[in-house]
Amino acid sequence: MKKWYGGVLTTSVLMFLVLGYCVMRKPVKESYITSSLYFNMTNPLEWINAMAPPAAHHPEKITQVISAEIVVSDLFIKRNLSAQEQQSLFTWYQLKRLATHDLVLPNAIEAVKEATVAWNNLMSAVEREKLDTNDSSIKAGKQKQCPHFLSKTNATELDSSGFRLRLPCGLTQGSSITIIGIPNGLLGNFRIDLTGEPLPGEPDPPIILHYNVRLHGDKVTEDPVIVQNTWTIAHDWGEEERCPLPLDEKSKKVDELDQCNEMVGNIMAARHVIATNKSSLVQDGAKSRKYFPFKQGYLSVATLRVGSEGIQMTVDGRHITSFAFRETLEPWLISEVRISGDIKLTSVVASGLPTSEDSEHINDLEALKAAPLPLRKRLDLFIGVFSTANNFKRRMAVRRTWMQYDAVRSGQAAVRFFVGLHKNQMVNEELWNEARTYRDIQLMPFVDYYSLITWKTIAICVFGVKSCLFITHGVSRAPLLT
Repeated sequence: MKKWYGGVLTTSVLMFLVLGYCVMRKPVKESYITSSLYFNMTNPLEWINAMAPPAAHHPEKITQVISAEIVVSDLFIKRNLSAQEQQSLFTWYQLKRLATHDLVLPNAIEAVKEATVAWNNLMSAVEREKLDTNDSSIKAGKQKQCPHFLSKTNATELDSSGFRLRLPCGLTQGSSITIIGIPNGLLGNFRIDLTGEPLPGEPDPPIILHYNVRLHGDKVTEDPVIVQNTWTIAHDWGEEERCPLPLDEKSKKVDELDQCNEMVGNIMAARHVIATNKSSLVQDGAKSRKYFPFKQGYLSVATLRVGSEGIQMTVDGRHITSFAFRETLEPWLISEVRISGDIKLTSVVASGLPTSEDSEHINDLEALKAAPLPLRKRLDLFIGVFSTANNFKRRMAVRRTWMQYDAVRSGQAAVRFFVGLHKNQMVNEELWNEARTYRDIQLMPFVDYYSLITWKTIAICVFGVKSCLFITHGVSRAPLLT
């Protein structure tokens, strides 16, 4: 035993000696360490290139950088804008290096390309507004405001493409779509699709939520089933979620609600069958049947509601399914509701839609405008708030609550919303007017996606360093306004 321990000890000592010799022969160069940790403090975004190898080592990426700069060149052209309008673009120009870099976050290139189209359209609208000063143009502008709700009654007939309801400004948390109808026809199968805007050159729009009701089952099961999924031209159909759940699958929670109500597909007691809504259960004398929220030939009231984590479906007042948002498929992207299949619609109502307040009818407008940043006065705190373009109501709620504190109104603390562009022209026009009115919005040179929230964090830091030079306590990031 002693010999064995001695052999192990001797071997260990030899290994340490060999390792030490190699390190002494080829030490880590000090210049490499210092160059990796060097940052140019004159440019807050210079750190992007600090850790990257020289461009000459990767000549194939040079064309990518050049093409990116060409694509986004329209974003940073100097426009004929007033000094007040330029205030909302302060951080915009500071992020040029970030937007044109090839080593970026997922979906960043697409977001910047989409922003180029949206920005050009917005600037064209702004130029037209400045040229047109007659009353008819003002009225037309008012008609473009995002509606609070939309409804379609007596929608009994579906054409070959089904029923469609446009949502001009998307959806936000709290928005809902209520569909009243009767599954009919030979099978009674129908589908509800919440779609976005198609990208330039793409024939079909992305499907943020595909809600497929199959009353007579499908290839997987003969029982009634609800299938939820998403679709994009780049990734095709995603992983489908079924209700009732497969036996080997556990129910997940979305906004603290079950992915699939455990009642769906379960056998109900006969006495409970009689006491339950006929549209929810199949009855056959005294026999018990499996519960399913839709029934062929019976009226159903189905409501899709947007939560903070996903979309919930309730039928006749009972929660049925939840569907978590998937990457780059977010509720603000939804631009249309499509309903097709064997269903006789009575009405479709979209409520709680994002809309801005008409500044002409706001009594305390001056009190809601942001105080200008002090030039020669000490600023104690700067707060940057994440927000999406169509979240008008939440920004107004912040303006009317803690932005009215004396510290904010006096200029000791400053608050700014950091908002990306929207793919919808109407939303961008509303956002631009809001930025001009309240002077507390910093626009970002990309279309808003949650995956780019890191860029907004950088933007807050850049704004704090470049604009708020007299901060004494630091920069703070407020909770996300989705």
